Amino acid sequence: MTYGVPAPDPRQEAPVCARHPDRISYVRCQRCGRPACAECQRPAAVGFQCMDCVREQARNIAATRTAFGGVARAGRPVITFSIIGICVALFLLQLVSPLVTGTLLYAPYYTAGVPGVVEPEPWRMLTAAFLHSPSFLLHIAFNMYALWILGQALEPMLGRTRFLALYLLAAVGGSVGVLLLAGFNQGVVGASGAVFGLFGALFIIQRKTGGDVRQIVVLIAINGVLGFVVQGISWQAHLGGLLTGAVGAAVLAYAPKGPRRAALQWAGLAAVAAVLVLLTFLGVFLLPI
Repeated sequence: MTYGVPAPDPRQEAPVCARHPDRISYVRCQRCGRPACAECQRPAAVGFQCMDCVREQARNIAATRTAFGGVARAGRPVITFSIIGICVALFLLQLVSPLVTGTLLYAPYYTAGVPGVVEPEPWRMLTAAFLHSPSFLLHIAFNMYALWILGQALEPMLGRTRFLALYLLAAVGGSVGVLLLAGFNQGVVGASGAVFGLFGALFIIQRKTGGDVRQIVVLIAINGVLGFVVQGISWQAHLGGLLTGAVGAAVLAYAPKGPRRAALQWAGLAAVAAVLVLLTFLGVFLLPI
């Protein structure tokens, strides 16, 4: 006796793929039972499943979290490399056109052409952190190397979104330090404030996890001293970024575990951002020019 697949009943309409109605398919999803063409079939433990069921199952699987609440992802630190790419691209544009530097460097206000009349440009507090001195190659080289080292350590632990938020806050914190400690007319460019923020964040993270912080303290001390003894280095940006990064990391590291942990972390980072905005307002509008 020969066994085989029974022939389809000609009195019944041929089943068609749920996603491609123009394609006939006698293979059905093992989960929902709908027909699925070869393009929409995905191998399962038994038979095949359709794309919709596979996606639904993937959404229902809880994401693996890091020790600090971020989504754990394998592979390269995408945010770190993206920031480095942006800084390098802008540096090349600075070499081509000085207007890039003049438009984006730190300066919370500009002279409108009328004596005594100034216009605030607070977005420069952030954009300046993506620029570097076109005449000093070591400036961008050191900052990008430090960012590469620190980013590969911190981004996998914090998760991409938390790491990016922390970096941007530290960048603004560095500019706030310049604003409050160096005055309006101190033109500053560079990612040093944000990098020092990552130094501060790594110190807090290491303390939280019980790691050795002596090397970090030595690096912070050496680079901090350079800001006072080497002309052209803004210690104000280093200090502002360091404090902001440390505070932001403390919010992420010491938020109590539980279902509300993420909400508390983001609320804490929002509070840090609000303080930076307030300090910027006070510095721009209330301190004497």
